[in-house]
Amino acid sequence: MRILAAGDHFVTPGLFARELTAGIGAGHTIAELLLPWPLTPFGPVAEVDEASGDEDTLLEALEGARVCVTQMAPLTRKVLEGSPALRLVVVGRGGPVNVSLEAAAEHGVQVCNTPGRNAAATAEYTVGLLLATVRRIPETSAALAAGRWAGEFYTYGNCGPGLDGARVGLIGCGAVGGRVARALTALGARVRVYDPYADPAALRAVGAAPVGDLDELLRGSDIVSLHARLTPETRGLLGARELALLPEGAVVVNCARGALLDEDALCDALGSGRLAAAGLDVFAVEPPPPDSRLRTAPRLVMTPHLAGASTAVAQNAARVAAAEVGRFLRGEPLAHRVA
Repeated sequence: MRILAAGDHFVTPGLFARELTAGIGAGHTIAELLLPWPLTPFGPVAEVDEASGDEDTLLEALEGARVCVTQMAPLTRKVLEGSPALRLVVVGRGGPVNVSLEAAAEHGVQVCNTPGRNAAATAEYTVGLLLATVRRIPETSAALAAGRWAGEFYTYGNCGPGLDGARVGLIGCGAVGGRVARALTALGARVRVYDPYADPAALRAVGAAPVGDLDELLRGSDIVSLHARLTPETRGLLGARELALLPEGAVVVNCARGALLDEDALCDALGSGRLAAAGLDVFAVEPPPPDSRLRTAPRLVMTPHLAGASTAVAQNAARVAAAEVGRFLRGEPLAHRVA
């Protein structure tokens, strides 16, 4: 059987191929295709979102393949219609946004994802970005690198608050939010969560107190961290009205999805001094355009969508994908089928 390992510079084709070989054994042809992400940003390709590469190259690589494992390859209607042998696509990420699910169903192609592969890494990064933002680590490092011993950051008005005793509000508490809650509780923070879909008992189990109203959470939070999924209901969840509910001097961190947060409203709140600082790893448009207000906003720490980037995450994605291919070959039920 022919399998296409359409990897990229994070979950590489070789990593997919290694895990496939270990999981399904010899006797199969594993072809490799290298996609340009993340050295080239992903984007929409035809009707799918967040894909990397082009349809014609993928069509050629899929010739005769029954299985495709990938993170970012554009499995569009055109590609699926032109790949009659294809029967399984395994996407090494949480959501198969690079696959036309409607076309896959029409052409008898099963689609699987790899949920939870980056939960630990994203939680670690969230806590790291939160600490860097609250304690002003990038600013002080830059000052020292420039040859200036920035003693003013030790003054009461400039040193930033700590986490011990801080009131932290999490918006959303799934696999990532739960890990963040446990970590922050261990550091002495008082964690509360607004998540209308979460089990209150599960929230208490990770050390967080459930709050039934978003406005109530915001009014009582010194630090807010976003962990919600992006849906039509959550797009723009934190806008000017919501940011104005935060206590003066609050901090906002987002490692979830950029469109959850109104970036202009955030810049206004930072510019006015109402917010003490913010940390962003995700953006409504990635990368932010050259004229984005984010690039000049004060006290804003930005990183280029790196929360889920660790060697362990890449290995997890390839391992889970290979296990799913093994189930397919053995005729077993797929563990992570989404379509």
